[in-house]
Order: sequence, then C-alpha cells, then structure tokens
Amino acid sequence: MFDAQCDLAALVYEKDQDPDQILREFAADLNAGGHRAVGIVQLGHHCADASLSAMLVHTGEQLRLFRDFGTCSAGCRLDVGQLLDAGQQIASAIEQGADVLIVNRFGRQEREGKGLSYLVERALSADIPVVIAVPGHRFADWIKFADGMSVKLRCDREALDFWWQIVSSRNTDLMASGHTTVCEAFK
Repeated sequence: MFDAQCDLAALVYEKDQDPDQILREFAADLNAGGHRAVGIVQLGHHCADASLSAMLVHTGEQLRLFRDFGTCSAGCRLDVGQLLDAGQQIASAIEQGADVLIVNRFGRQEREGKGLSYLVERALSADIPVVIAVPGHRFADWIKFADGMSVKLRCDREALDFWWQIVSSRNTDLMASGHTTVCEAFK
C-alpha cells in the first residue's frame, strides 16, 4: 500500500477473482445505508463475450457494452460510444453529489487516458473517494496513471470495507471540524 488513507483505491484482482460482485455488493450496501455511491460495475466477464454489460450503481440501469462487429472481427468488442454515454450519466450524478465513485475497470481505454479515466480526476477534484478494479497485470500501468497516489486493495470485501471506513470517517471528521483539506487549499 502506498497511502493507507488515500482517497484513490485500486481493487487489484487476478483472473480467478470477481471484482464485479464485490463492487456491486459494496455499492448496494452503501446506497442502502444512506450513502450515495455512483459509478458503473461490469456484469459480463469477457470483452469478446456478447453478454458484456454493466450496471450504473446509482440507478440500477443495465447497459449493454458489447458491440457486434460480425464474425470476422477479433479482439475486444467494447462499444466505446455506450461506455462514454454511461460516463456522461455518471458525471452528471457526481455533480448532483456523491460519497464515492466506483469504476468497473482500469482497462485499455483508461490506460490510454480515454474511456472513464476523466471521471477519476473529476471525482478526486471534488474530494470524492474513488475505487476502481485493476487487473493485476495492469497494476504497473495503474501506478503510472495515478502517479503512485493510490492504495492497493486485495480483491475482497473486507479490504474494501476497511478502506471505506477509514476514508469516509476521515472525510466526515474533516468536514465537521471545518478543516480545510489539502485539495481545497490548492483549488
């Protein structure tokens, strides 16, 4: 872990792990408990799988992210347009107020500074904690993207809940005391 109290968390997973279920349950529990989790969680497992879809955690809306390019195409079949439309909905939800942003993946699009990467910056600029699923093989790319300012969480609910408990209580304490955060001082 780089900073145990960092507002930016990478839920690092391996091929045999399912970060999506962990993030879905985390978001549902936060929303049921009176917090406002916004973002997107993947429902399908593979980029080339026709079942690839995602759910907006703040509305429950399901989105199909698979784009059929025909039988001759190979590789990822992510519908980038649909992903960007979802990003606009999430950006709007952030503007309406959020306690945490959940991003389904740090994938190729985000690694290249595209996809939903701008939402991470937008949320952090608004002092909203962010958790994102990062595949283990892309963790070095994630560290470059985050400039090393990220906490690395193992892919389990206990680690995620512990991070949230620290971040949410610290943010609540700072707001209640009228303390100016470092982010506010630089704005």
